[in-house]
Amino acid sequence: MKGYHTIKINCKGGIISPGELLDILNVVSQAAVKQVGFGLRQQLLIDVEENLVGKLAEGLGLLDIAYEVDRDEHPNIVSSYPAEEVFINNSWLSEGVYKDILDELDYRPRLKINISDSNQSFTPLLTGNINWVASPRNPHFWHLFIRFPKTNSVFEWNEMVYTNDVARISRDIENIIYNDTAAFVHNPSADGGALFDVVKKGTYITRTANERMVLPAFNLPYYEGFNRHNNKYWLGVYRRNEMFAVSFLKELCQLCLSTKLGQLCSTPWKSIIIKGIDEKDKHWWSSLLDQHEINMRHAANELNFQVEDNDYGAKRLKTWLVRKLNAMDARTFGICIGIKTRKGSEIFSSILIKRKPLVKVLGKGFFYVYDILCSKDFNPNERTETVFISNITRWHLASELQNAVLWYYKRKTEQRVAPPQPVPATVKPVKEPGEWPYQCTHCLSVYDSIYGDPDQGVVAGIAFRQLPDTYCCPTCEAPKKDFKRISLEFVGEL
Repeated sequence: MKGYHTIKINCKGGIISPGELLDILNVVSQAAVKQVGFGLRQQLLIDVEENLVGKLAEGLGLLDIAYEVDRDEHPNIVSSYPAEEVFINNSWLSEGVYKDILDELDYRPRLKINISDSNQSFTPLLTGNINWVASPRNPHFWHLFIRFPKTNSVFEWNEMVYTNDVARISRDIENIIYNDTAAFVHNPSADGGALFDVVKKGTYITRTANERMVLPAFNLPYYEGFNRHNNKYWLGVYRRNEMFAVSFLKELCQLCLSTKLGQLCSTPWKSIIIKGIDEKDKHWWSSLLDQHEINMRHAANELNFQVEDNDYGAKRLKTWLVRKLNAMDARTFGICIGIKTRKGSEIFSSILIKRKPLVKVLGKGFFYVYDILCSKDFNPNERTETVFISNITRWHLASELQNAVLWYYKRKTEQRVAPPQPVPATVKPVKEPGEWPYQCTHCLSVYDSIYGDPDQGVVAGIAFRQLPDTYCCPTCEAPKKDFKRISLEFVGEL
C-alpha cells in the first residue's frame, strides 16, 4: 500500500486568487495528484504519494508558496469574508475592512485566529485561539475572545479593540502566550485576567465593552448552487466526498480569470464560493458544471455536517448517517452535526457524535461505541457540555441522533413566548403603487404584499410596514427586522 502525506497551504481568510491557485494546481498535476480538498479552517489540502512529496515541494518552492507537510504549526486565519454580501447584510464590516486586517496580519501565526462578523453563523466565531467578533453596534470595534491553546476555556475581554489594532494585538497576544507557556498553554486553569493585564500595558485604541457579546443563534444558509444577489450571481460548490477534481478547479480558475473575477473563497464547510458572476457569464459557469458533472442541491441534512480534516472513517460515517436520515425523512434544519473520532480536535457543532473504542491494544482501538453530546443552547459557538446519550452502538446511532434533534426542537418550542400574532382585522390592507417585496436575509424567503402570508394570518394586501413586530420568516423564523427591501427583479433564486 502506498504511503501518502498531506500538504497544507493556507488561504488567508478563505480568500483565494484564481491565478495563484492555478499555478499551484499546475504543480500539483505534475505530482500526479488528481484531487484536492479544503479544510475546516479554509485551507487547501493536498494528499500526495510519499515518493512525489519532494517534486511537489520543489514546485511550490519555485512559486514561493508557504506550505506544511503533515503539520499544522501555522494554522490558517479563518474569516467570515466568504459570507460577505451573500449571507450578511446591513453590516459595517465590508470587503475592504477584511482585507485591511488580513494584509496587516503579515506574519505566520502559530495560534488560530478567527475574524468574524457578528451578524452570521456561516463561519464559526470561537474555534480559534484569538477570536475577533465585530461589534454589532460600534463600527470598527471588535470584541475579543481568547481560547488558550490545548484548553476548552474561553475568556472574553471587557475591552473592544479598534480595527487598525487587530493585527498588532494578535501578534502581541501570541508573543505573551508563548513567552509563558506554563501559564497559558495546555493549562485548564489559564487566567484570562492575567493575560489581559499584560495586554493592557500596550498602547492600543480600545473602548470599554459595556455589555457582553451576545453570540448569534445558529442558522446555516443553503450554501450551494446558483443564487442571485442584487444584480449578480454567486455559485456555491459542495462535493459529497469533500474532494475537488484538479481538472475542474483548473478550468474554474481559468474561467474566473477570463470573466475578470479576481478571487474565489473556501468555506469552513469544505466547499467553495464564487461571488460576483455577471448575468452574461452565467451560461459559462453552467457549462463548466455540466462538463464536470457537478451535482447541485444536495439535501440540507447532508450540508450541515462537520467532519474532521483527512478523517476518512468519519466521512464514511457521515455518508451512512445521511442515508439513514434521508430514509427516515428526518428534519435537521437549524442543527450543525459534528463527528469527532480523534482526541484534541475541535469540531463546530450543535450536536457532536464522538467515537471511542471499548478496547485498546498497543494504542489501537477496537469495538467502537458512540456518545452524543449537545452544545449549550445548541449553539455551535458555545461549549459542548451536555451528554444526551453515551456508549451506544453504530446501529442505534441514527435513531438516537434523530431523538437528539427532536429534543432540540422541543426545547426551541418551549422557549418561545408566544406564536406570531396575526394582523388585527382592523388593519386595512394597503397596497402602494410600485411597492417592493421584502426578503429574509437568512434563507432568502420573500414577503410580497400581493400574496400576504396566510399561514400566519396575514391576508393579501398587507404592506410589510403594517406587519406586527412579532412577525417572523415562515421558513427559518428569522425576526421581521432581518428582512430587507428588495426589487422584485433581484429576488434571490431559491
